[in-house]
Amino acid sequence: MLRSLHIRNYILIDSLDITFPEGLVIITGQTGAGKSILLGALGLLAGSKGDASLISQGAESCVVEGEFDTPEGLRIIRRVLYTSGRSRSFIDDCPAQLQELSDLSSTLFDIHSQHRSLLLTDKQFQLSLLDHFAGISKDVEECRRLWRSINEYRRNLEEASGLLNRSSAERDYNEAQFKELEAAGLREGELQELEEEQQALANAEEIRERLSAATASFSPPEGMGMGESLKEARRSLEHAGRYLPGLQELCGRIDSARIELEDIFAEIEDIAERTDVSGQRLEQVEERLSLLYRLMRKHGCDSIEDLQQVRDRYSRDISGTEDLEERCSSLRNQLRQLEAAHKGICDKLHSSRSKAAAAFASEVTKHLHFLELERASFSVELLPSGAGSSGADSVSFLFAADGNRGVEVAKCASGGEMSRIMLSLKAMMAKFEGMPTLIFDEIDSGVSGSVADKMGQMICDMGRTMQVFSITHLPQVAAKGSAHFVVSKQFDPESSRTRTLVRLAAGEDRVLEIARLLSGASVTPEAIANARALMRQN
Repeated sequence: MLRSLHIRNYILIDSLDITFPEGLVIITGQTGAGKSILLGALGLLAGSKGDASLISQGAESCVVEGEFDTPEGLRIIRRVLYTSGRSRSFIDDCPAQLQELSDLSSTLFDIHSQHRSLLLTDKQFQLSLLDHFAGISKDVEECRRLWRSINEYRRNLEEASGLLNRSSAERDYNEAQFKELEAAGLREGELQELEEEQQALANAEEIRERLSAATASFSPPEGMGMGESLKEARRSLEHAGRYLPGLQELCGRIDSARIELEDIFAEIEDIAERTDVSGQRLEQVEERLSLLYRLMRKHGCDSIEDLQQVRDRYSRDISGTEDLEERCSSLRNQLRQLEAAHKGICDKLHSSRSKAAAAFASEVTKHLHFLELERASFSVELLPSGAGSSGADSVSFLFAADGNRGVEVAKCASGGEMSRIMLSLKAMMAKFEGMPTLIFDEIDSGVSGSVADKMGQMICDMGRTMQVFSITHLPQVAAKGSAHFVVSKQFDPESSRTRTLVRLAAGEDRVLEIARLLSGASVTPEAIANARALMRQN
């Protein structure tokens, strides 16, 4: 329930602090007194658009704050508008987005103005009423959850399928490139090895000639080999060393030189023997180099290592396509399961709605008869529709004032009939668990006399189970309720401004206000007596 409302510098309201009781709260006032200003202030708490034009003249900001009692405890919603055009919103003193205000306020209060009867043309509103009556809110929420999941999986599947289609279109190319690189048998360091071998093979004759000359230099012209010459020199030094001890060290050095030279000679001979002068091997090396150079140019690479990275990338792309195929398959399976679950809950909802439709229509019809539409008929038509967040049903409310075959409410009901139908529906809503505070803005417009009195009774009955505000111009309604507030305007000569005031009417003040509603600007003794009589009836 709305416990209190605090307003500062909102249009014609400079300062207002009101505490509201439980039950039925009546709000009256002359036309143009500012009753709509209160609704506008509540609209700000519901997240409606606000701008600097709503701020009182001379003020820098306006503040609207509502305190609400809920099963979870006290909730406070506050909205602040600034002359700069900015606004700030708070829930329980914490900054909040407008959508958060809208979501929370929808659970706290429901404003029904005259134009809100247009809701009767809203198929979703009609369906929600039937669902509340049938007590299937949890099933509806499950249906919405499944539908959200279905849409999410459909989006994911569409995205994955798009990627797969693009990957599949490139897969043949990627696979061909990968196979070519894979068949090349790329090996790190191979290019340098081949280039060195190609140089050796291309100059094999000259190399062998140079090696032969090198080995020849190891044999002096006299025919004695270099090794023999060194052995002879060592023997001579060894003999001389008998007389000159220092020559023994030179003998050792000659031995080392001889061994090293013999090893060099052997290695040169080995290289010479291994030097291939075959043109066939040179052709093989040059073909391999040509292949590697071509692949490097084709893929814009500078080394074998770069080519290997390109090969691995193509491998990943091919593997990625396979992963996408698996993902698409998994998403399709999960989507089928969700759709099957959704169909099951849709069937369950349809069954519950079908069972509740007749009882719902009968209850509304009783209310309409009570409101002196004695021959009226009201029925609920349940039609199949495409699967969606609320199931696979569409609802149509049919009405006939004369008891004939009903047609859609929006096509046949007059303004007064619309008001009575809407009140009947709201009266039923008052019985639903967890309903927010209801605020009626002249829902009794277009009716009078005994009908107005009965509408007042229905609103009063609703106030016994929940908090109901009724902004009314009918004395039959205003005479009911546990609290009565009067909205008025007052001109302040000092500031030359008109202000909107709200006061709690009680005792004789309330009698006079109801009498004013009965007789107009001139309150007669008869109107006062009639007002007292109306109040005694409640």
